[in-house]
Amino acid sequence: MQNYKKFLLAAAVSMAFSATAMAETLKMGIEAAYPPFNNKDASGNVVGFDKDIGDALCAKMKVEKCEVYVSDWDGIIPALNAKKFDFLVSSLSITDERKQAVDFTDPYYSNKLQFIAPKATADFKPDADYLKGKVIGAQRATLAGTYLEDKLPDTEAKLYDTQENAYLDLTSGRLDGILADKYVQYEWLKSKDGSAYEFKGDPVVESDKIGIAVRKGDPLRERLNKALAEIKADGTYKKINDKYFPFSIE
Repeated sequence: MQNYKKFLLAAAVSMAFSATAMAETLKMGIEAAYPPFNNKDASGNVVGFDKDIGDALCAKMKVEKCEVYVSDWDGIIPALNAKKFDFLVSSLSITDERKQAVDFTDPYYSNKLQFIAPKATADFKPDADYLKGKVIGAQRATLAGTYLEDKLPDTEAKLYDTQENAYLDLTSGRLDGILADKYVQYEWLKSKDGSAYEFKGDPVVESDKIGIAVRKGDPLRERLNKALAEIKADGTYKKINDKYFPFSIE
């Protein structure tokens, strides 16, 4: 009888543990101001490529509930490390500097940095001589912002809290151009506001690898990597890609 009771107790503990595991909730951190990768729809819901990827990864990991935590870009890595969310899927470039603060998954897409400027500025050239004294916008704490400051010291770099605010200054005539991720610019150029602007020259950075960030040493990184490989293998990733772009960004 004692052995039978021990068996029942062990079974109950096992079932409770399994139920807890199945009821796992994860929070994803997203800026929600960087369309088409992440933004809010008319109802205030977070949408975009990053959100869809995060949801697909949670589904593969069999997470019961995957919540979204919106954070301003400037504080998004500190928010992750303060445990306000569990992983950060917000088009974050993998850089050596950021690797000191967080761990990254394998890249989930690749980007390029490219200038845009008014179509009427036919002589615009993405080189140091032409850009000397020009006012060029970029989002703060991004690879584009770092490029302007490090590679083009004679250019007046104007940095913004969001990409959308950079576009507002461009259309208001306060900027000569913008440097940003090509695929974000591609989306904006299709809009009514962006119709008078175009890409200028070739990309100045060809391979900007984008990863999902987790806290240092967090085993969630390996689970995310496994799930990422699975959504690429089963066609889920391609469906998400094709929803936003007529070409592969992998």
